[in-house]
Amino acid sequence: MPHDSRILHPALRGRLMSADDAARLILPGDTVGMSGFTGAGYPKAVPAALARHISAAHAAGQPFKVSVWTGASTAPELDGALAAADGVELRLPYQSDPVCRQRINDGRMEYLDIHLSHVAQFAWFGFLGKLDVAVVEVAAILEDGRLVPSTSVGNNKTWLDQADKIILEVNSAVPAGLDGMHDLYYGTQLPPHRKPIPLVRPSDRIGEPYLRCNPDKVIAVVQTDAPDRDTRFAAPDEASRRIAGHILEFFAHEVAKGRLPAELLPLQSGVGNIANAVLAGLGDGPFENLTAFTEVLQDGMLDLLGSGKLAFASATALSLSSQAREAFNADLARYRSRILLRPQEISNHPELVRRLGVIAMNGIIEADLYGNINSTHVMGTQIMNGIGGSGDFARNGFLSIFMTPSTAKGGSISCIVPMTPHVDHTEHDVQVVVTEQGLADLRGLSPKQRARLIIERCAHPDYRPALRDYCQRALAGSPGKHTPHLLEEALSWHVRYLRSGSMAAQA
Repeated sequence: MPHDSRILHPALRGRLMSADDAARLILPGDTVGMSGFTGAGYPKAVPAALARHISAAHAAGQPFKVSVWTGASTAPELDGALAAADGVELRLPYQSDPVCRQRINDGRMEYLDIHLSHVAQFAWFGFLGKLDVAVVEVAAILEDGRLVPSTSVGNNKTWLDQADKIILEVNSAVPAGLDGMHDLYYGTQLPPHRKPIPLVRPSDRIGEPYLRCNPDKVIAVVQTDAPDRDTRFAAPDEASRRIAGHILEFFAHEVAKGRLPAELLPLQSGVGNIANAVLAGLGDGPFENLTAFTEVLQDGMLDLLGSGKLAFASATALSLSSQAREAFNADLARYRSRILLRPQEISNHPELVRRLGVIAMNGIIEADLYGNINSTHVMGTQIMNGIGGSGDFARNGFLSIFMTPSTAKGGSISCIVPMTPHVDHTEHDVQVVVTEQGLADLRGLSPKQRARLIIERCAHPDYRPALRDYCQRALAGSPGKHTPHLLEEALSWHVRYLRSGSMAAQA
C-alpha cells in the first residue's frame, strides 16, 4: 500500500497484516487497551474486525467477550460495533455510544466509571488487573520503533507499557504534520517515590514527542486510511448563548474585583454545545492572550486559536468536526507552535490543575438545591456517558463552574431539583452553577443560603414556586436545620417523572 512509508522499522514492517488477521490474535477473555479519546485517535479497523469475529463465534455457539479500556469515548466502529456484537464484558472509563449505553443500562455489560486521571495510575498500581493486548492508532513508526502519536494521546503511553502484546494501526489519514505536536512525559513514578511534575505553564514542554514502544511486543501492524469521527456540534441556541453570557459577565466581574487577571487563568472546557457556546462567547469578548489546560480541543477552542484570542492550548485530544479538521490541517504549521497533546494522566493531573489555577467549566444533568451535582445518571439509575474528567478539574480548579439549561425534555424535567438521586460532585466541589436563567455564585455560602440563591438565579420560573415551597417546609419539618430535607419527598420529583412523564406537580 502507498502509505507503508510510514512504517520505517524493518522488523515491524514485516508484521504487516490485515485487520481480520490481527483481530484473530485477540482471544476470548482478553483485556484490551484501545487508543482513543472523545472520538479522536481510536483504532478504525481492528475493533470492527474483532466485532465480526465475536459475532461469528456467538453464531457458532461459542462464548467470546473481551474487556475494553480506553482513554475516553471512541466511535461507533469501536464501542458501537463491539457492543452490538455483545462482545464486551467490562468497559472503562468513559463512553458515549448509544448501543454501549443501552447494553450497560440493560445490565448486559459491566461498566466502571472512574475519574480519567485515575485510569493510568490504577493500571500501574495493579488495581484493574492484567492488560493483555493494546490496540493503538499511530501516525507513523520510526526506524527505532518509537511511535508518532495520532490525534489523541489518552492512555496510550500506559497501554503500550503495560500490555503483553501490541497491535498498531498506522493511519495515513492522520496528517504527517502532527509529528512534534505531542509531549509525552515519562517521569511519573509510583508512590512513595513520586516527584513534582515540572510544569508551571500550559505551554511547558516536559517530555518527548514520541511514544516509546518495545518492538518485541508488537504482534501485528495494520494500515488504515480513515478520518476520525465527525464530532458535530449544533449552533448555539438561545439558552446556550444566555449561559455563555452569564459566564462572561461573571469573568468580567472577577477581573474587576482583582480575583482574576485580565487574561483570565487557563481554561478547561467540557465537550458539548454549551461548552462551545461559551468558547464562542469568549471569541467575541474582551479577554485576550487566553490559555487552555484541558482534555479536549474542540471546534470552539480551535476558533479561538485561529482568531488569536487563545495564545496556547494544552490538551490530550483533537476532537473536531470535519469542517474544523479541514481548517486545522490546512493551517497545521501555524497550530504546531500553539498546541501540545499530552497523556491524560498529565492533562487531567490534579496537582497540575491546582498549580495552574485552572477555570473548570463542565456540563451536568442536574443540580440540587445545595449544589450537589449529578453529571452522569438519568433519573438516578441510568448511565448517560460517565464522569469523564470533570471531577479532576472541579475539585482542584481555581473555579469550578457547572452549567446546564434549567429544564429538559420540553420543560417536563427541571434540572434544578430538591435532591439529586446520584451525586458525582458534592457541594464542596461546586462554586458556580449557571443556567440560562442566571448564575449562582456559591462561594462562601451556607447550605440554606445556597438553596435560596440557586432557586432564584438558576431554576426555571415554572419550578421556582415548588422549590421555594419545598425549602420552607423542609426547614420547618426537618430535624436538622443545617441542610434541611424532607426525606419522604426529596426524590418525589424523579418518581413523579417516571410515573407521569413530568416533574411538574399538576401532571
